[in-house]
Amino acid sequence: MRSELAMRQPPAIHIREVTPRDGLQAEPRIVATSDKVALTEMLVDAGFTHVNVTSFVSPTAVPQMADGAEVLQRVRRRPGVVLDVSVPNAKGAARAVEAGVDAVSVFVSASDEASRKNVRRGREEALAGVLEAVSVAVDGGLPVIGTIANAFGSPYGDTVSLDVVLQIAGRLVDQGVSSVTLGDTSGEAVPPQILKWVSALTAEYPELPVALHLHDSRGSALANTVAAMDAGVTRFDSAMGGLGGSPYTKDASGNLCTEDLISLCERSGIATGVRLQDAVRISRFCAELVGRELPGRTARLGAEPQPSAGVSS
Repeated sequence: MRSELAMRQPPAIHIREVTPRDGLQAEPRIVATSDKVALTEMLVDAGFTHVNVTSFVSPTAVPQMADGAEVLQRVRRRPGVVLDVSVPNAKGAARAVEAGVDAVSVFVSASDEASRKNVRRGREEALAGVLEAVSVAVDGGLPVIGTIANAFGSPYGDTVSLDVVLQIAGRLVDQGVSSVTLGDTSGEAVPPQILKWVSALTAEYPELPVALHLHDSRGSALANTVAAMDAGVTRFDSAMGGLGGSPYTKDASGNLCTEDLISLCERSGIATGVRLQDAVRISRFCAELVGRELPGRTARLGAEPQPSAGVSS
């Protein structure tokens, strides 16, 4: 067993903030367009350089995202800031190209059963549609984030193997995605599995940027984040206050909490580019928007912690 001192700790990580899309999509209270725009502007002002702003999906399926095009149109564009849009298919990718987004995000489940529950198509059929969307986006000159949902397990009992995850990653890479994100959609993962899956993916594709999209359904998101860092990952998706989840996938509740992640990093000497006090302020704003207390812990403490003893600056 490796000692704590042998763990790999990166000097900095990159956070893709997903609150405006993944954080809000399953909330029953419809958030006003102006508030979504204000939230996105606040995130960029706080120092986030990559925000998952909205999704181009059916408003019947996801009513919270019905105003996606308007939100994107109203958000002020700034140099060095990537605003990406999640799309489910080639039609959505075409809309994204036309809207002039900075990047497109696609997803496909590694679980056949979860795929059927979420998009009403089996894994292979869903993947074929996603590859079409990637092709449309790439042809339109957009970088594509390929997310493999349920990469670490299924809430429906079917087995998700590492081989399947690697096969999906390979097909996404062959189609031209710019990066691959492993999604722990229902919070199934544990640190040893994170280490194994990430190590296998980076060994297979050493030049491929790999990110983690972790949910905290079972309270393991921060522990899995540390394991991912140990495996060399420096890119993470997170949402303010631990908001988020899929409205169609069992147990897909609670993203990795942004301010908890920043607090962990600040106390560990890892740079994020975002001040914790700003993140806490935005998290409290999000709680007001959705009308409830959020599961994240740091915003409730109300004070910026100092670096932990034994961590040099």
